[in-house]
Amino acid sequence: MLRVGLTGGIGSGKSTVAGRLAEHGAVLIDADRLARAVVEPGTPGLAAVVDAFGPEILAPDGSLDRPKLAAVVFTSAEQRERLNGIVHPLVGGRTAEMLANAADDAVVIHDVPLLVEKNYAPMYNLVVVVHADVEERVRRLVETRGMPEADARARIAAQATEEQRRAVADVWLDNSGTPDQVLAQADALWADRLVPFEANVRLRRWDKYGNARLYDYNPEWPLQAARLAARIKLVTGGLRVDHIGSTSVPGLPAKDIIDLQVTVSSLEQADSFAEPLTEAGFPVRPENTGDRGEETKRYHNSADPGRLANIHLRVAGTQDWRHALLFRDWLRASPEERANYLELKRGIATRFASGENLGEAATAKDAWFDEALPRAESWASKTAWSPS
Repeated sequence: MLRVGLTGGIGSGKSTVAGRLAEHGAVLIDADRLARAVVEPGTPGLAAVVDAFGPEILAPDGSLDRPKLAAVVFTSAEQRERLNGIVHPLVGGRTAEMLANAADDAVVIHDVPLLVEKNYAPMYNLVVVVHADVEERVRRLVETRGMPEADARARIAAQATEEQRRAVADVWLDNSGTPDQVLAQADALWADRLVPFEANVRLRRWDKYGNARLYDYNPEWPLQAARLAARIKLVTGGLRVDHIGSTSVPGLPAKDIIDLQVTVSSLEQADSFAEPLTEAGFPVRPENTGDRGEETKRYHNSADPGRLANIHLRVAGTQDWRHALLFRDWLRASPEERANYLELKRGIATRFASGENLGEAATAKDAWFDEALPRAESWASKTAWSPS
């Protein structure tokens, strides 16, 4: 099963994307619909809301008068939290039931308006954010929902900012244009990423890792690494996760593969996370041994075809654990050494441009690291560097 979190600000059109993915066969869990269902007349949820906010939030027929309730809660953060404290646990229970009933090969789309605000992003294999410019969202709310402009702007202001959503978005779908444009993006997302990602997770396999091509430094790499690290921390109970390798060195061209180091206390602890990491989208690699043949780590890869990653679980204090952190920090601080390393990487990229023998490409840098290690250690001594 692949768990996909879908979110976006009010008026962004995420329901359009959710509907399209459901047409392709996704199992859709709509948090808004569930939130309405748990406060229908006669439910314990509605009774709790009335107790909290008074009978004046009821319509004449005894149902919830949503505009009246909105007028109360969307002008006060305290009142919103009060309402969420009633509704969210009920929605969570219904969601758990739907997940339990989903097929093993399902792509589950969880449409959650407050995914960012509630810090739910690490719970999903992938997070998709649907975006539209604020003025376009206001126009839609006024014209299609009949919402007063002031209310529309208040609702938007009460939600997460664009910057906050970008921080958690593995996929960013721009819906500022016509519906056909965002539907085309949704179609491509389904075919090119969600379907193969689900199959990879279910079959416990990682995606193909391409070739040795170098890409210009991408400022998105640290953000992507942080999102992966958050998922890993969630399933490992908060273990230390460091962004290492070339993509962690600002300005350094690299293969478009994120490397993360997870610090474990023992290989037995690393082995205990094999299944949770696989379910999170990081299956065990068969050659699950150590560096240069040493039994010093466990090795996982990303199953996501849209974000390749190597996950190295290394025991704290071991040589390779320390060297991964040392070389990262040394290269960050040493422009001349960074340039020397880049020259080596470009030579390797040219040599293995055909995409064959990528295993040899990965070990072709070992001699340089062995030769550079004394210089890195000298820098560490002079700067009082510590891996902690």
